[in-house]
Amino acid sequence: MDRKKSGAILYAFLAAAFYAINMPLSKLLLQKIEPTFMAALLYLGAGIGISIIFLFRKQIDDQEEQLSRKELPYVIGMILLDVAAPIFLMIGLTSATSANASLLNNFEIVATSLIALFIFKELISPRLWIAILLITFSSMLLSFEDMSSLTFSLGSVFVLAAALCWGFENNLTRKISSKNTFQIVMLKGIFSGLGSLLIALFLGENFPQIQYVLLAMLLGFVAYGLSIFLYVRAQKELGAAKTSAYYAVAPFIGALLSFLILKEAITDYYVIAFLIMTLGSVLVVIDTMITRHSHLHTHTFTEIQNGTKIRVQIEHSHEHKHLVSEKHSHQHKDE
Repeated sequence: MDRKKSGAILYAFLAAAFYAINMPLSKLLLQKIEPTFMAALLYLGAGIGISIIFLFRKQIDDQEEQLSRKELPYVIGMILLDVAAPIFLMIGLTSATSANASLLNNFEIVATSLIALFIFKELISPRLWIAILLITFSSMLLSFEDMSSLTFSLGSVFVLAAALCWGFENNLTRKISSKNTFQIVMLKGIFSGLGSLLIALFLGENFPQIQYVLLAMLLGFVAYGLSIFLYVRAQKELGAAKTSAYYAVAPFIGALLSFLILKEAITDYYVIAFLIMTLGSVLVVIDTMITRHSHLHTHTFTEIQNGTKIRVQIEHSHEHKHLVSEKHSHQHKDE
């Protein structure tokens, strides 16, 4: 594995680790801050924090290409989805347990992969289809409050809605991930935060006390700002679906922190869903580690004097797609 790809994988795992603290700490802060205000403060903390870092590190990223008018539709879509997703998540967290919400957030992998397939024409392997089915089934288990009466948890529905929004957002961000990372994260944070803030004011939510505002913004800087920054950097090398796959460790870290910090009870359905989700996530990671391609072509053989045929190397190039990458071509040799 080359240095660029291994670095991108490390970025994806770090992004997951930073985001994992979001669920349990947001759950605590929601006792003092109303949901839409909470979403606004998280993204504002991300945007302002990354902007401060940018002021001191601008010279490092001078060579990165700036966003242009051509990317405006993707940027607007990204911001609107980033307004909706955290609001849905915070509303979901007010009634769903933090541990359940953490695992349900893994549905983002399913959403990202299916949107990448049907809209952006990325490829999905049979192994990834199995993983998607496992994750979807475990998400269904976690979404029911009472399996005997098949009663949906409203909080879980909102968490799944957030995951769906982020699935679309991941694919839109992928389209601009080659541009300046600081610029992308600052736009995400500041404009998504302002959008949520306007909605909070429109809904008449109470402005929280200043100490909780600062804590929420600090959490947003780490769990959203640093996480998004590393996520976008990983996407440049890995693509939307692969980055989302490595990001799958976040819900498991978040669930563990929920049990440690919030002392939430572990139910039998949670254990079953956890095991199924783990298997699905492992399959996703294995699938993204394997890079394959196939194409139809013919190879010729050279016949020597005694009638024996020998294989010869033929160097050629062809256009193809890897599992979840853009179409490209390169030279290689076949035996």
